[in-house]
Amino acid sequence: MSTQTLNVKGMTCAACANRIEKVVGKMSGIEQATVNLATEKLFVSYDEKAIDIHQMQERVAKIGYELSENEEAIDLSKQEEVKKAFNKFMFAAIFTIPLFYLAMAPMIPFVNLPIPSFVNPNSHELPTVLTNALVQMSLTIPVMIIGRDFYINGFKALGQKAPNMDSLLAIGTSAAFLYSLISTWQIIGGNHHAVHYLYFEATAVILALPLLGKALETRSKGRASEAIQKLMDLAPKMATIIIDNQEKIIPIENVQINDILLVKPGEKIAVDGLVVNGSSSIDESMLTGESLPVEKKAGDQVFTATMNTTGTLTYQAKKIGKETALAQITKLVEEAQGSKAPIAQLADKVSAVFVPIVVGFALLMGIIWFLATRDLTFTIKIVIAILVIACPCALGLATPTSIMVGTGKGAQNGILIKSGVALEIAHSIDAVILDKTGTITSGKPEVTDIQVINGEEQAFLQIFASAEKNSEHPLGMAIVNVAIERGVTLLPTTHFEALTGRGILAIIEGKEVLAGNSKLMLERNIVLEEMIDFADTLAMQGKTPMYLAIDGKLSGVLAVADTVKESSKQAIEKLQEMNIDVYMLTGDNEKTAQAIAKQVGITNVFAQVLPEDKADKVKLLQAKGQVVAMVGDGMNDAPALAQANIGMAIGAGVDVAMESADVVLMKSDLNQVAQAIYLSKKTINNVKQNLLWAFGYNVILIPIAAGILYPFTNILMSPMFAAAAMAFSSVSVVVNALRLKNVKL
Repeated sequence: MSTQTLNVKGMTCAACANRIEKVVGKMSGIEQATVNLATEKLFVSYDEKAIDIHQMQERVAKIGYELSENEEAIDLSKQEEVKKAFNKFMFAAIFTIPLFYLAMAPMIPFVNLPIPSFVNPNSHELPTVLTNALVQMSLTIPVMIIGRDFYINGFKALGQKAPNMDSLLAIGTSAAFLYSLISTWQIIGGNHHAVHYLYFEATAVILALPLLGKALETRSKGRASEAIQKLMDLAPKMATIIIDNQEKIIPIENVQINDILLVKPGEKIAVDGLVVNGSSSIDESMLTGESLPVEKKAGDQVFTATMNTTGTLTYQAKKIGKETALAQITKLVEEAQGSKAPIAQLADKVSAVFVPIVVGFALLMGIIWFLATRDLTFTIKIVIAILVIACPCALGLATPTSIMVGTGKGAQNGILIKSGVALEIAHSIDAVILDKTGTITSGKPEVTDIQVINGEEQAFLQIFASAEKNSEHPLGMAIVNVAIERGVTLLPTTHFEALTGRGILAIIEGKEVLAGNSKLMLERNIVLEEMIDFADTLAMQGKTPMYLAIDGKLSGVLAVADTVKESSKQAIEKLQEMNIDVYMLTGDNEKTAQAIAKQVGITNVFAQVLPEDKADKVKLLQAKGQVVAMVGDGMNDAPALAQANIGMAIGAGVDVAMESADVVLMKSDLNQVAQAIYLSKKTINNVKQNLLWAFGYNVILIPIAAGILYPFTNILMSPMFAAAAMAFSSVSVVVNALRLKNVKL
């Protein structure tokens, strides 16, 4: 079996994606076919002996789409496509706005809006009335040309018996335009009353609004691959290689397995490898999410794009190119983005059944009424009325208007929901996975406890911070910061020495000062008995104890820890009250993880999880049938964020996490997780109400348009009333969607 990712061109909605999936999925030798509409990609697993890419391309071309093998992470033409889409809407608006004014201004006589003489509704002069019709028609035709893709795609889908929203738009606007043309012809024939049956403005407006939607949709699609590009950009472009004891800077792609490379303080590791010589602290937070640098010495592993902070290292290249940890994470993000969300596109499902039924019903009623009356004009009115009343404006607005208002409400409250799909899925979340570092905790080490054997705490802190002021280690910086905050004056040091993996040695006012872990103290024969129990208690709480010895005698202990955010416990309680299972995910050891989990009331803990395994924990819960939200802030969270049904990125996190996520919580407050889910529930209820109304009004009014009341009451729905009813339906949907603005989070 082989797995391939192919670009898809020509899709306009979920119905297109479903059509391609079904067609490719039924081909011999295909194990699985999944189309991602947002990224416009087909992910396919197939038997190379039974089928090849060319056969898939031919089959997909027959149904009107194009497959291409383009492995580039970003298609630069996307930017041009976004610009083109917005230009289309702007050009359509230029013609639609004056057309709408000309058609509607005369209908509001009590306002006395200024209107040209040729649109005077009381005029009975044929030249004036005809000018009105021709001006409206001349403004409508450019909009139809601009929106021609709706007709091309809509009628093509209709011909393939797979109608979509474009089909509804094409039929509805064609019906309105056709009836307006017939009315214009009647005006030419001398019937000036036919001016009241012009619906050119309906055609233009129904096309212009979806053009805006298409532009916004295109822009979101163009951003779908930015996460992958940001991951790739983390890797350094150049590397320093050692050849014959000489340093030489070469492009990263020229590095070979077993090459010896050099990295200096402040530089990034070029490729995955093993340390050969030297010792240093490496900031691996972009890979592991953990805030504390990791001490590295000969024999230890180093990874691409991690930052060297203190010493100089030489290391041997072991993995290059697509084999590096960074490249693997990039691949995981791409694959997770390609996995299909189990979301129902209600409007497309309705339209797939609704369109053929409406068209068939209109034709059937046309035949029946013509046979009954032999009146072609009467029959045409019936057919056009049915098609106009069935115009998809309300159905097309039902979902996007609610999504637009819902996402706007979220943005006002610092919750950025990046797609309507995300807003749809979020309402059904029943499990939330929280990354520990930077999400539940602040992500920055702080001094939490100080215990002094003899003397004052302030004097103890003064010596400790003075010794650490020359250290670049985050633990040391945390101690210096707390001393400065307390107004402590730092003392000068006459000697400083970093003892890798253990601590530091400094000479302050002629005294030898040792600061570091128990390993350093035992090496220097420092007696720890007085503080050993206290230090063990700190360790049990997930804190890092650090000892201070002056001239060979223990002075005291302080603890540094990544502290829990004030809002975390309350936020987790809210989620649990919503009957949502809460999990904590961390690379920390079990003891530290359980200590943090206990503080915030979490009982489900995934500890000692490697970066590449985080997405597997999401899959584990999904396999149990749960709808999973992943909340994180680090680059190492990106695959899990993309794999989850909904990825939520803390606003303070790195850009790539924010790009991989579906929801960005700008306040870096976990309370926003519950708020986002609540907003989603309210929005989806609103969408369902809109769809019920939009479809229900058609069910009720289509029979009336078909003349069901005419034999009994002589009442016949005119196309003008049909258009008014259609407009009322659309307004009702929008007004209902606007109620979401009043939702209190």
